[in-house]
Amino acid sequence: MATIRLTKKFTFEMAHALVGYDGKCRYIHGHSYTLHVTVKGEPEADASNPKQGMVMDFSELKNIINKLVIERFDHALLLRFDAPLADELEKAYDKVIKVSYQPTCENIVTDIAEELQAALPETISLCKIKLHETATSYAEWVAQEN
Repeated sequence: MATIRLTKKFTFEMAHALVGYDGKCRYIHGHSYTLHVTVKGEPEADASNPKQGMVMDFSELKNIINKLVIERFDHALLLRFDAPLADELEKAYDKVIKVSYQPTCENIVTDIAEELQAALPETISLCKIKLHETATSYAEWVAQEN
């Protein structure tokens, strides 16, 4: 049976700030993120299965991404735990997420990859994640390189 890749695209809005950074990203600011998640597997071969021919139902992939990524990050403020005023902001607003890493696009895509790898069905492999921070800038995580 052939190995097939599936990709689903998502969007979300999120703010962040980079502690100690020497450019504009040291300030709290937001982005319209675009996330492309690619998984791979073999299509269901059993002709009696209603999902025969599918690697994974797109709606199942959508539900996993929505639960682990979109619900978590959409309209959130992502800050490193030691960012100035992080504790105060967390107390004042509902969706302030404190993380142990500098919230760069590169680190966020790695965080997402770790979450998804643990949540996908056993027969499905995470292949690639592309996270656009802007229309022209993105970070990419590729399984065969990690």
